[in-house]
Amino acid sequence: MALRGVDALVITDRSNITYLTGYTAKSAYVPQAVVISIQQEEPTFILRKMDAPAALHETFMARDKVIGYPEALVGDPDVDGYDAIIDFVIDVGPSNRGVGLEIGGLFAPSAEKFKARLPRARIVDCTGAVTRIRMVKSDLEISRMREAAAITDAGIMRASEIIRAGVREVDAVSEIMKTLVRGANGKPGTWLATPYFITSPRTGAAHITWTEDILRRGSQVNLEIAGVRHGYTAPMSRTFSIGRPSDRLRRVHEAQMAGLQAGLGAVRAGRTCHDVARAIYGTLDKKGIKKESRCGYPIGIDWMEKTASLKEGDLTVLKPNMTFHLHLGNWAIEEDFGYLISESIRVTESGVEVLTSAPRQLFELPSAA
Repeated sequence: MALRGVDALVITDRSNITYLTGYTAKSAYVPQAVVISIQQEEPTFILRKMDAPAALHETFMARDKVIGYPEALVGDPDVDGYDAIIDFVIDVGPSNRGVGLEIGGLFAPSAEKFKARLPRARIVDCTGAVTRIRMVKSDLEISRMREAAAITDAGIMRASEIIRAGVREVDAVSEIMKTLVRGANGKPGTWLATPYFITSPRTGAAHITWTEDILRRGSQVNLEIAGVRHGYTAPMSRTFSIGRPSDRLRRVHEAQMAGLQAGLGAVRAGRTCHDVARAIYGTLDKKGIKKESRCGYPIGIDWMEKTASLKEGDLTVLKPNMTFHLHLGNWAIEEDFGYLISESIRVTESGVEVLTSAPRQLFELPSAA
């Protein structure tokens, strides 16, 4: 804040709020913000009054640091919760100071409201400032990531048991979700990240969910799920075949596995996202496979951190305790055909720790339950 000349930092990104306070309740559908003031030792959380009790339960802050704004600011086209947040910023310091905003996460009218109501303030765009700090995890955060990864592993193994011909997609997904909630090793899941359950002939799609269709012999299932512990999320993807996989699917699996191994071998502190991506793309090219999408992204709170990308040209330097979803998903190889395999990983000084541990294979499943 001092380096940016900011006396008040207004944090509205819900993942950054979790990082700063521990708050995980899903109330970001209305305005809310954590305000960090250079004049005050502790931050202040301003949110809808009906959500304030959740903040008292989930954060470390004292009662007077949690401010619930009235219901009159909800559902009104002229005023909203940002008015309460701006009132607080005005109250805690001179109006001509530097005010940091995560402008990239605000709707344009909301950003304009801050500028209009703080005409003498110097507005500083602090989008990504906290998110970048989040990239390097503490040991406690890594332990949460490991717990989440164990839940993900359990979900994948449950999928291998329940995916069969004659089973409805929705019933298979419900069993996977039960596992993601029950958790693993005595640690329950604390939230449900949306599972992506994509079946033939839609496997060239990336982000669609289950249907009420019935799984059939010969069907392929591309599954992407994530266990969650206190906001920390460890995703993983695997591909399943009900019955013998096609020769095309086997060839793609072998190529993508080689790419995944190359990527894992390239990860270590001091290298860059570019280095990892180049190792993967180079290996896939040798196998005759083209992958247009990036090879992964940082993970932590709420699945994805919007900072770096494992792609060529991204020179973000890898540091110990950075965590990534190393994703060899290859969508739209053809319009109706794609393939998934991925791992959640931690960067170490000398290499990589793979947090997820379900078998790294193309699952060939029996045709019937």
